Amino acid sequence: MYDAGALIAIDNNDRRMWARHNLALEDGREIHVPSVVVSQAWRDSRRQVRLGKFLAGCHVVPIGLETAKATGILCGKASTADVVDATVVVMAASLGAIIWTSDPDDIRALIDAQNIKPAPVIRTV
Repeated sequence: MYDAGALIAIDNNDRRMWARHNLALEDGREIHVPSVVVSQAWRDSRRQVRLGKFLAGCHVVPIGLETAKATGILCGKASTADVVDATVVVMAASLGAIIWTSDPDDIRALIDAQNIKPAPVIRTV
């Protein structure tokens, strides 16, 4: 599961992030990106051709009503308004996914607020 930091790293042509992504694909892993994460990272189709091609190889997941509710509840528990990071945590927990983020402290605080067991693994971009 990628958050906006991972997409921004790809958009900036971060070689380490490309290598991690390619290794995950070679391992046969599915890469999930909540649609709201795309909204947070997307700004200009003309300048973000690389990111557009990258996203074509990812599973961009729409946010349904139950996920939206769970995200709101988590924001309340964590006393945060960051619905994008909260969505990443909610979706990663439901999938048992590894979270790739540039904000590990924010993600950890959300995981702690939700008291997820076992907690999703966090990796820093």
